[in-house]
Amino acid sequence: MNRMAQVFHRIKKWLQSLSFRTGVIVLLCCIPLYALSFAQMMLPISTTAKGVLWAILFGLAKTCQYGGLTILGVEGFKRLKKKLKLKSSDN
Repeated sequence: MNRMAQVFHRIKKWLQSLSFRTGVIVLLCCIPLYALSFAQMMLPISTTAKGVLWAILFGLAKTCQYGGLTILGVEGFKRLKKKLKLKSSDN
């Protein structure tokens, strides 16, 4: 496995270890970042600065969105699996 693949694998493992609550918080962080990425266009700064700010803020919003979904997906699966085990043991 090359170096970049190892880094992605470690990040994925770390995200999978986080809690459901953490996933919700990370996912909710994308809302103000999306708003800021477009609201900054009204600032009286150069077009270049606006483009850089948009790329940074929009990129952070996407990172929070996908990170939050990754965390929720793993934790949500665990919760569902636990509920299904409880139902099958009741029968």
